[in-house]
Amino acid sequence: TTRKLKSLLSNIAIKFFYSSLNPRMKVKDLIAEGIKIHKVLDDINKMDDYVLNVLEKVGLSSNDLNKFPKDFSGGQRQRIAIARALAVEPRFMICDEPVSALDMSIQAQIINLLKKLNNENNLSILFISHDLSVVNFLCDRVYVMQNGRIIESGKCIEIFNNPKELY
Repeated sequence: TTRKLKSLLSNIAIKFFYSSLNPRMKVKDLIAEGIKIHKVLDDINKMDDYVLNVLEKVGLSSNDLNKFPKDFSGGQRQRIAIARALAVEPRFMICDEPVSALDMSIQAQIINLLKKLNNENNLSILFISHDLSVVNFLCDRVYVMQNGRIIESGKCIEIFNNPKELY
């Protein structure tokens, strides 16, 4: 039914690339947008505190609330995009190549952030990546795809230590 589908979808957040951030919106408004749409808060007067709390979870501060996306580095924009996804309190988040456009040190920061959020918030993450070292570090289970088909799946340690497919 439509009600069941809406309930399921309310528990899923897709973390888009930082390029999806509206350049005309301040960070506080970017994060508040989903909160309003999904009616996460009972009291709209608590919005500023809630947004700040989410922003702090991803390593940003109150100084960043009134800035625009252009005022941030690529890694900071990724943190804002993650905050937008987290703001709706999902149980499941989809991250498609979230670190591919970042330099190595920033990649490590974002990967560590995702791992921390996974552990602290009981958040399941579908992490899509071509970077096998990142997959090995972050993931519990892995699905290997070739030409759009799953050719192997299992626990990460099993796939990396004893792959059944040459690919």
